[in-house]
Amino acid sequence: LAMKRRLGASTSNILVVQTNLALTYQHLGRLEQAMQMQKDVYFGRLTTHGVEHTYTLTAANNYAASLVVLRRYKEAKSLLRKIIRVTPRILGETHEITLRTRKIYAQVLYNDPGATLDDLREAIETFEETGRIARRVLGSAHPLTKKIENALRQSRAALRACETPSAG
Repeated sequence: LAMKRRLGASTSNILVVQTNLALTYQHLGRLEQAMQMQKDVYFGRLTTHGVEHTYTLTAANNYAASLVVLRRYKEAKSLLRKIIRVTPRILGETHEITLRTRKIYAQVLYNDPGATLDDLREAIETFEETGRIARRVLGSAHPLTKKIENALRQSRAALRACETPSAG
């Protein structure tokens, strides 16, 4: 990265390298460093391209996913609320990044320890809608479709657990 900077690489190329490095950090279990680098890439893309650009939306998605891995749900929810309406408008309802953004948002809703019943219901609705689109566009065997369907089962179970009175 330092060498690319010294050689005068473009900002866009440097952001690509940083994204790859962040993914490497994540695979190595260096999650905090990965998240910080994804954050830097997101803000770099935001500065370079603005919010309504595929690269920026992809970077926001990556940053949000890294926040979820660290269980920083409040930050992830704040970021996702900024892009959740922009993404389908720019990329389309059926674009994989739109589907991933919605999946991550629903995950945040139901994984947050402070989730309300309304949050769980919204997560389920989001998973159901996103799952329908993913099955139609990507097919039922696609890894993203499978992840959405699995998360839908988990969120339904979480809602049932919250709605079922405990014995006592």
